Amino acid sequence: MIFHRFFDDKLAQASYLLGCVATGEALVVDANRDVEPYVRAAERDGLRIVAVTETHIHADYLSGSRELAARTGAQLHLSDCGPAEWKYAFAKADHARLLKDGDEIIVGNVRVRALHTPGHTPEHLSFLFTDGAATSEPMGIITGDFIFCGDVGRPDLLEKAVQVKGSAEQGAKVLWKSLDTFRALPDHLSMWPGHGAGSACGKGMSAVPSSTVGYEKRVNWAFQANDEESFVAGVLAGQPEPPAYFATMKRLNRDGPKVLGGLRMPPLLDFAALVEGGEWRVSNGSLSVQHPAPSTLHLKIIIDLRSAADFAAGHIPGSLSIPLNKSFTTWAGSLLPYDRDIHLIFPDRDGAGLHEAVRDLALIGLDRIAGYWTVDAIDWWREQERPLVTVSQISAEELAKASHNVVDVRAASEWELGHLNGATHIPLPELAGRIGELPTDRPLVLQCGSGARSMIAASLLQAHGIAGVVNLSGGYSAWLKAGLPTER
Repeated sequence: MIFHRFFDDKLAQASYLLGCVATGEALVVDANRDVEPYVRAAERDGLRIVAVTETHIHADYLSGSRELAARTGAQLHLSDCGPAEWKYAFAKADHARLLKDGDEIIVGNVRVRALHTPGHTPEHLSFLFTDGAATSEPMGIITGDFIFCGDVGRPDLLEKAVQVKGSAEQGAKVLWKSLDTFRALPDHLSMWPGHGAGSACGKGMSAVPSSTVGYEKRVNWAFQANDEESFVAGVLAGQPEPPAYFATMKRLNRDGPKVLGGLRMPPLLDFAALVEGGEWRVSNGSLSVQHPAPSTLHLKIIIDLRSAADFAAGHIPGSLSIPLNKSFTTWAGSLLPYDRDIHLIFPDRDGAGLHEAVRDLALIGLDRIAGYWTVDAIDWWREQERPLVTVSQISAEELAKASHNVVDVRAASEWELGHLNGATHIPLPELAGRIGELPTDRPLVLQCGSGARSMIAASLLQAHGIAGVVNLSGGYSAWLKAGLPTER
């Protein structure tokens, strides 16, 4: 048997390829939307991908199962467990084989058996795999978001992300019962989860890529719970707020992600021609486009991928700061609309990072990338003596002596652990919809944990025509380091 693990650092997401050397056939589990790595790995090993499956309807990324099946002609295998509202709506149209508990996928000498392990989601499957050329006993289990290294999948996403009232506690109780399925497995089995540290699908998972069933029974906190009540309380406590785009992912993955036919790179646009031609203009401090009628102006979606420091030093009016770093996918998905064209500004002159940015956006279904510019666009804007917009910084010590309104854009769990006295709390994903709640009687200071999210928040407010916003340099960490007072 051939076994490959693929891992996306920004999503902290794992997928797997299992192949049979004898027949040259392969199965892929939990493919993401960039299917090239799976295709290339199969080609290197002389394999044909004949089967594609996934553990559940994902919330944190757009599934690549349809994409890979369309690319390779593979048979799609999907869960048929759970309630009707969380079954795959596209399964019949795609001629997918529907899997129940105990069903097997046969790939040459490799046997993969589905186990219904609900709790994280109602339809969730885990997959026991056996190298039939060597033994009739299973070698390992792919657990998806059921069991992680050191943690279990959170059962509250349907309630928190999709607003299915009461589903969090019910899901936790179902997850408790599903643990019995895992307890009954042999200790020697290797265990391969769907995520690692950094994913919002759990709260305390390890960065270790794999484990064993026996080790997890011994050290995973979930198996130390003495009863259902203590487990339910433990699994629901302290779960991070899910990113805002999770609800969109659940719906798209259930209904059927669009097949792209491969990633397509957007064109390099002539920024000067757009502005000098009069199609684009500055309106209320933001760069807008005149469309479709002369009397109608629409705010452009322009994402500046440079560092927060470079953005603060000077940026084009109306652009939004989302640096192309490990958090790019999270904030792009949480802040960008799915029904608008997106333009990108890169920090260099050759568009380095274009494939990375387009790929990251495609992984969460943001496909409408209309074009991009390099840093030359910013230089041109400056050379035309058009004012660049800056973001002022304030230190913790300076803020303590000033009379400013502070808006804390951190998550609720962070806020509850401690915050600046008198601060207003509006989490970053909610900021655009709650601009009317911002205090206006004094200068406005935005604050997060380190100063990174608050810089994104500052750019968001500037893009909506709010001038004079200030960023707390170093954020809450700098405030604590300075020994300044907080409250809970």
